[in-house]
Amino acid sequence: MSYGANYSELFRRAAEQVDKILRGAKPGDIPVEQPTKFDLAINLTTAKALGITVPQSMLVAADEVIE
Repeated sequence: MSYGANYSELFRRAAEQVDKILRGAKPGDIPVEQPTKFDLAINLTTAKALGITVPQSMLVAADEVIE
């Protein structure tokens, strides 16, 4: 199971900051941002190999389920 920042969203936000810098903003004036979108991925194959039962509620909430 993995819960972490959505990389495509991080890259999009980074591109926006680069655009601001290229348009003349000073890097020191741009506020630091934290991720706002997170993804939950569950690997059922590994869970079964380890003897772990994943609750249905977690499977429904997952953004990606690997079987």
